[in-house]
Amino acid sequence: MLPIISAETKLSQIIIEDPSVLSVLNRFGISLGVGDLTIEQICNKKDLNTTFFTTILNTFRDPNFFPEKTLYSFRAHLIVDYLKKTNQSYIQFQLPNIERHLSLLISKSDSTGSNLLIIMNFFREVKAELMQRIYDDDNRWFPEILALEQQCDTVPDSPLSTHGIDTQDAIEDKVNDLISMFVIHLKGDYDMNLGQAVLLALDSIKKDIVQNNRIRLRILLPLYQALITNS
Repeated sequence: MLPIISAETKLSQIIIEDPSVLSVLNRFGISLGVGDLTIEQICNKKDLNTTFFTTILNTFRDPNFFPEKTLYSFRAHLIVDYLKKTNQSYIQFQLPNIERHLSLLISKSDSTGSNLLIIMNFFREVKAELMQRIYDDDNRWFPEILALEQQCDTVPDSPLSTHGIDTQDAIEDKVNDLISMFVIHLKGDYDMNLGQAVLLALDSIKKDIVQNNRIRLRILLPLYQALITNS
């Protein structure tokens, strides 16, 4: 397990150790140029919930870190807001970045014996499925959760139960399949630098989806069920 990030940790240290956290920081309105400020100082400056922020960062960095009780103590709107910003990151940055690099890779590669078009078609299937989930989130699930929360004065105190819940969904499986196809079955001559860029972009969105599935299914889903029960 990685060292746990605390409120006293300097944020610059975390970014230097793991630049991939920038995708998370952007959702909290934090960009580069953080100076020597601690996480608590930055959260105070940005009017952010320090405990929620550090919990999300720790969850993103370390797959073995997942404090259900801590996350379950937060109001639903905090979790929904973070997941909505994550969805927007997929739409505005991560998915276009993968498609742009993959299209450029196809244009600069020898089409003879290449299966890059097959890989592109599979990527677009995964993208379409993810976009449909985002649509359902924004138009059905998230509004219902927020409406239920407005009816409750406090966080539901019913027991947290995730028994039998699978935290890996079909989209996560397909992203894994896409990465495996790219690594194992890529054919033909291709630009090595662009190939690496595609793989890194796929790995970045995979890491994001894995974290968000844990939050969606092990925290938000039981919280949603508790809100229904208490409504």
